[in-house]
Amino acid sequence: MKTRAIFLDRDGVINRKAPYGQYITRWEDFHFLPGVIEGIAHLNRAGIRVIVVTNQRCVAKGLLTELDLKKLHGKMYEVLAQSGAIIDAIYYCPHSLEAACECRKPAPGMLLEAAREHNLDLSDSWMIGDSGSDIQAGKSAGCRTARVSENKPAEKEKQNKSVLPVEADIVVASLLDAVHQILQPCSS
Repeated sequence: MKTRAIFLDRDGVINRKAPYGQYITRWEDFHFLPGVIEGIAHLNRAGIRVIVVTNQRCVAKGLLTELDLKKLHGKMYEVLAQSGAIIDAIYYCPHSLEAACECRKPAPGMLLEAAREHNLDLSDSWMIGDSGSDIQAGKSAGCRTARVSENKPAEKEKQNKSVLPVEADIVVASLLDAVHQILQPCSS
């Protein structure tokens, strides 16, 4: 039997995003956004898999090794777990914008790989992200989507011609808001 998952982008959904053109490369620069731990814990209690899917071009740029990225993710996982919020898996794309890979969002490769490895029902799953590429990846994989937004388009999206304008199923202020809407019982 296939199971349900919530896919989370990392920067801008789980942690505070670095300023445009910069990257989170050290744990000291990683700051959880308000409500993240509570939101992930709610998903855990509901029996929903929580999977992070994140583009990490900083690896291709040589700002961080894959080993250092895995250590950063290990620390994120550890801090969340100590607070009762479990991440089931983390997938990342280390490639540059120019690379012809199938994993870099807006391509759905990371979501499709996770679905195969974890026996996920993508049609009953959600992608929560803060960018058009997150929403496009979720839609392309067959998921419903939630966009964490401050009601202003990201500067990078204006420049990224590969991201099609795709509307999310819901727009929310935070991961916790998305979780509350996703978990609320249908009123119909």
